Amino acid sequence: MPVIMTLMFQGDPAGVERYAAENPEKMRGIVDHAVEHGVIAHRFYGADGQILVVDEWPDAESFQSFFAHMGDEITPIMEAAGVTNEPQPVFWRKLETNDDHGWGA
Repeated sequence: MPVIMTLMFQGDPAGVERYAAENPEKMRGIVDHAVEHGVIAHRFYGADGQILVVDEWPDAESFQSFFAHMGDEITPIMEAAGVTNEPQPVFWRKLETNDDHGWGA
């Protein structure tokens, strides 16, 4: 069953957007590698001083394999945002609650 992976950290969301605008080929390369490792969906979100990455993966191991392989490519994005700590991924499983709505429910 797929998992949602969240990665939340303190930083400047504008720094992520700036890096992405200046390095579209690097951003595309990271996504291409994520697809090769099985990513189903991926998004960055920003709020005041916070950045959130939300991905859907087939399983936690697929993300961990991708991150181990691409960590050196991801580091410059984090540096551009001023992130100084190592964010820890959290893996979420879907709960069966009989109230699903949207996303093809």
